[in-house]
Amino acid sequence: MTASPPLHSQVDALLAAMDQRDPDGFSDAVPGIGQAVPNSTPDEVQAALVRLEPALNLPFGIAGDLARLVGGMVEYGTDPAAVVPTLVERAAEAMESAARFAERYGAAFGDPPSPDAHDQIGATLERFTGHGLDEREAELLVQAWFCADHWVQPVLYLCQRADVRAMLPQRARLTAAIEPVREVYGTPHWLAGLLRVLDDEPLVVLDRGFAGTGRGYRVTIGGIGDNFQLHTLLAAALIGDPARGLLPGRPPTAVEVAAAGTGDDLQPTGGLSGNWNLVDAYGAWIWNEGCPADIPHLDGVRVVVLDPEPYQRTWNTGRQYPLMTPLCRVDDPLPPAEAADWLRRIKPPTR
Repeated sequence: MTASPPLHSQVDALLAAMDQRDPDGFSDAVPGIGQAVPNSTPDEVQAALVRLEPALNLPFGIAGDLARLVGGMVEYGTDPAAVVPTLVERAAEAMESAARFAERYGAAFGDPPSPDAHDQIGATLERFTGHGLDEREAELLVQAWFCADHWVQPVLYLCQRADVRAMLPQRARLTAAIEPVREVYGTPHWLAGLLRVLDDEPLVVLDRGFAGTGRGYRVTIGGIGDNFQLHTLLAAALIGDPARGLLPGRPPTAVEVAAAGTGDDLQPTGGLSGNWNLVDAYGAWIWNEGCPADIPHLDGVRVVVLDPEPYQRTWNTGRQYPLMTPLCRVDDPLPPAEAADWLRRIKPPTR
C-alpha cells in the first residue's frame, strides 16, 4: 500500500490552492490533511496549525470544513493558542452575520430558509442580493446563515479543555452573538453553557439538615457543566466514613460517578439518583437544571448547603459535555467553630 503524503505536503497543497483561488482544490486538500494528522508528531501538527491559521480567514463557505478539521487537530499539537483566537473571531462573526441575514431576510421576504437546506443557497443568494446590500456583503451573510454551525463547532469542541477556557478571548462577544441564533443552530446553546463553566472555583459546603452533623468543607470545583453533575460529584466527595470526617449516607455508585466524571457511559442503565437538596446561602433551592455559576456568593465565596431531599430525584445523564474533565476536590474540613459561624449566617430554606 502506498503511504499517503506527509502532513506538510498536504498543507502545501491546500495553501497552493488558496493562492491559486481554486476552491475545488482547496476542498479536496482538506481530507488529506485530516488523514495525515494521526501519523504526525505533535511538533509537525503544531507547525501545520500555524501555517493553516491564515486560511481560516477565507469566506465562511469555503473554509468551514477546514475550521472543523483544525479544531480537531489541536488535540494532536502542542499549543491551542496558535488557532483559538482566530477560531473564536470567526465563530463570533459567523453568528453575528447569520443574525443579520435573518433580520434582513425576514424584513424583506418573511421566514428564512432552513440553514440545513443547502440546495437553496444559490436561490437565496440571488433573491437576497440587491436589497440594500452589495453582492459581496450579501454573499457573506448568506454563507454565514448556511454554515454558522460549522464555525461554532470547533470552538465548542475546544472549550471543553480547561486550558482553552483559561485563555479564551472575546467571551462577552461570543455570549452576545449566541443569543439571536441559539434556537436556530445546534451548537450555540451548548457553547453558551461552556462559557459559564467555572474553573478552580472555591465553594463552602455545609451540612445543615442532610445528616445534621453541622460539618463544613472547603471544596474546589471546575469543569462542571450543570448542577446535576455537581450534585453527584459532591456526594462522591463528601459521603463516606464519618470517622474520616465525611458524611453518613449512600454514596453514588461507581457507575454514577463515572457517568458524572470521565467514564464512557454518560447514561447508565437505571440513571442516577439524588442524595440531598442543595440550597444556597440565602435559602433558595439550587436547582439541578442550573449550573454552578448560578450559585450566589456570600462574603466572596459561593455557599452550598446540604439539606434532606424533599422527594426522590433521578435523572438520566451524568454530564452534559463528554470531553470536559471535571474537578470536585475537598481541600479541608472547616474547623467546627467556623462551620457553626457559617451556619448561623445562612438563611432558612425557601423554595
